[in-house]
Amino acid sequence: MSFDLDLNHRRALVTGGTKGVGAAVVTALVEAGVKVVTTARTVPSDTPGVHYVAADVTTVEGCAQVARDALAHLGGIDILVHVLGGSTAPGGGFAALDEDAWQKELNLNLMPAVRLDRALVPSMLAQRTGVIVHVTSIQRELPLPESTTAYAAAKAALSTYSKALSKEVAPKGVRVVRVSPGWVETEASVHLAERIAKQAGTDYEGGKQLIMNSLGGIPLGRPAKPREVADLIAFVVSPRAGSITGTEYVIDGGTVPTV
Repeated sequence: MSFDLDLNHRRALVTGGTKGVGAAVVTALVEAGVKVVTTARTVPSDTPGVHYVAADVTTVEGCAQVARDALAHLGGIDILVHVLGGSTAPGGGFAALDEDAWQKELNLNLMPAVRLDRALVPSMLAQRTGVIVHVTSIQRELPLPESTTAYAAAKAALSTYSKALSKEVAPKGVRVVRVSPGWVETEASVHLAERIAKQAGTDYEGGKQLIMNSLGGIPLGRPAKPREVADLIAFVVSPRAGSITGTEYVIDGGTVPTV
């Protein structure tokens, strides 16, 4: 049996598509024949099959610009993948998180999805077909009080919002799925492990082990690769997953210790 995902000529918007998981998602979709628009603060050199929009999607204006450009370039949207996320909050627990830190985490991890969905889902409803993927995080279940309280709370809000949206739009032909990664070995994660390793007087592998220990261990023994997360996303947006909606797929190497 062929495992062709049947995505040829589909039209997709991917946020945060120049680094890490986002870049891997863009590559996976382009390889499957999808026409892709993605966002970046700075537009890189042209990549065949990809149209870049230079915009700051943590703002209302940036999201509006991306939505307009994506619809104009693609003529419609079949797939919407919200990868953008991360944390700029300081460590130090709840007391270190002021109003500005909380707002930044929400504007990075929750509001871009809310704003872009609001702008683009009506076009999916009009054509009675479409798929939305919200990339959440296992941190919503396993927050690290020292460093990820605000990020985890924002991702939890994204997950709840995603479930509500799925219940509203599934009867009208639009699927909504969550993908929840654990630790992924992105460029940023590599830099983090290198910094921790230097501080601890160990090598890169030692730094990785320290991060895994902070998460309570990863039974698989390693972080996920960006392409592994991207391949899962490519599957769930494909017709092969046509009856999947309203659920969350965890890809964490077994990190979450509960059922």
